[in-house]
Amino acid sequence: MKLDENIQSGSLLRFREFSNRDLGERMIFAHPPEPPSGLLLNDPLNSIYIGRTKVMKVPFYWTFDKLTNPHIAIVGVTGAGKSYLVKTFLTRAALIWRTNALIIDWAGEYVDWVEQTGGKVVELGGKNTLNIMDLGGNSPLNRTRQIMRTLEILLDSQARDDEKRVMEEAIEEAYLNKGFSLHTKNQTLTPPTLKDVHAILLKKAKKAESVWVKEYILNSAKMIGRFTKKGMDFLAQQSSLELGKLTSSGLVDIVLKKLPDEDFRVLAGLFILQYLKEKMREEEWSAQKGLKLYVVLDEAWKVAKDDRSDAIMIVREGRKYKFGLIVASQNPTDIHEAIFSNVGTTFILNLKFQRYKEYVRESLKYSDFVAEAIEKFGVGDAAVNLMFSSKTDFSRTFLMDKIHGEDPLEQMTVLTPDGELLFDKHEIKRMLSYEGISYGFSHLIKDDKLDSLDLLKWLESQSIPRSKIIGILNYLGFEMDTIRKLFKKLRDNNGGD
Repeated sequence: MKLDENIQSGSLLRFREFSNRDLGERMIFAHPPEPPSGLLLNDPLNSIYIGRTKVMKVPFYWTFDKLTNPHIAIVGVTGAGKSYLVKTFLTRAALIWRTNALIIDWAGEYVDWVEQTGGKVVELGGKNTLNIMDLGGNSPLNRTRQIMRTLEILLDSQARDDEKRVMEEAIEEAYLNKGFSLHTKNQTLTPPTLKDVHAILLKKAKKAESVWVKEYILNSAKMIGRFTKKGMDFLAQQSSLELGKLTSSGLVDIVLKKLPDEDFRVLAGLFILQYLKEKMREEEWSAQKGLKLYVVLDEAWKVAKDDRSDAIMIVREGRKYKFGLIVASQNPTDIHEAIFSNVGTTFILNLKFQRYKEYVRESLKYSDFVAEAIEKFGVGDAAVNLMFSSKTDFSRTFLMDKIHGEDPLEQMTVLTPDGELLFDKHEIKRMLSYEGISYGFSHLIKDDKLDSLDLLKWLESQSIPRSKIIGILNYLGFEMDTIRKLFKKLRDNNGGD
């Protein structure tokens, strides 16, 4: 129906023409696809400001008081704003609740920020060492079981049962040789190291009564021995770090980048999580507001994916001890379902691959409205899923206008043969810096745009192996078909060479 707008001069009312669609979009007669404002507008002195909701523009102050737990999952492609959100969250948690934070930093991505904010950066490797046989408040018997669980995750299916059994016996023997009682906690003796375990295995091999027994003992020694070699024994010396102090030292970044390879990083990451779990259990319950400690895992897929990881135990028990876990990944399937389906809060940023979008939607059960919005996400856009502790009859997943961080996001567009990709400019630079190839990169960015062919030419000019270039582009969210097109275009430009 058309309403006459030619009303008398001087009237206080003015009529406009509205369609049914206009009325529907304004949701005058329907509940908006957001939780009630009373659950989003929490006490600013006891909650963390994230930003405004997309539909109703309600300020969202996050707190876990009405959620199942304080744990958080963040999923999104490289450059979508994951680390930006983590930094914002930790900064505000420290201001509001004086929450300590310990980042297990695979790539050294948080180093600059932690240093700028006055936090403590600890790089494993070089002078900083961890003895993974430290008890951490455990009995030697329980610690042996934890070490074996870690080695099983690391070795996957490489070790046979007889090889694992002889490893376990050698670890227990190493504690006994140092004077420990296997069943007693908090002993003040100096613990053994993996070097002691390796030496015990070699002695056992010499005394073996048959060739096949000698063979499987030597295989066990070889698996342990790779962590004990001179110059690579950062996890097989007495600890130079006191992890107990680091959990109450404000913001701490434990950087694993300098360890020799991924296996060393996994071993260190799993040990730190085991230590933190025991530390958590030692803490008495307190009625204080907020959280004592947040543990951050960013792209630590091996640590977050295995069901034997203590990340899962922290998720299950953390709330009652005021401990929280933040796990972030560009691949949501790298987060174990026991973590992903049980965290109190999930932030969904820009997701590149359709299989990831489908996995997240299937896990969180959100509407077509949210799914369609995620398809159009740019840098800093997010959907939020909240797991309330009581039954709800409203949408648990809602859209954010943008994450409101401490500093503005700087968006950069990467031009590819198949369209545009959007990134946080600082995040893509940090990722390339981790690969050791950031020097001279900035000149390729013009008006906040980067041509992917220019990037490919530059990477090849740095004598980077093609396999590594493909890995970098894939990590940035390039589909393999797009990567093939880029290499073909480069060949064509080079005259087919």
